[in-house]
Amino acid sequence: MTIGQVSYKYWMLNMIKDEISNSLGLEPIENLSEGDLVVPKKNEIAELRPVNDKVEKDYDYARTNFYNIIETGTEALEQMLDVAKASEHPRAYEVVSTIMKTLVDANKDLVTMSTKKQESEEEKNPTEKTVSNNNLFVGSTAELQQLLKDMRSSE
Repeated sequence: MTIGQVSYKYWMLNMIKDEISNSLGLEPIENLSEGDLVVPKKNEIAELRPVNDKVEKDYDYARTNFYNIIETGTEALEQMLDVAKASEHPRAYEVVSTIMKTLVDANKDLVTMSTKKQESEEEKNPTEKTVSNNNLFVGSTAELQQLLKDMRSSE
């Protein structure tokens, strides 16, 4: 290698490091060798964004897409049904049945998605906590003493 090739290679490596650092929002760390431990300062620790916002946004987006797909599919079904009636061709009726099946599946997926969302919200916010104990006797202490007395006398 010539000196020009070595300096070009060094320049390219530095450019790649800078691009990676910039895209990740980090400052490059100089003079590190393999095996060095990097400990972030307290103010450099990234704060996590709440996941709920992302989940809500994704849910709303997916729900809107489902509605649009179902509405468009319904319009396509109506138009294809007109074509099938006019042509009376078996392939046209096959396409109608395929569109119907696809719409039914999209509706099922929409309901499933809504159900899962509702279940996840219920898990996060339990409305009622139930306590289940393994009780062998339910009654007053007087009744318990009478039961124990009867058991002893029958032995």
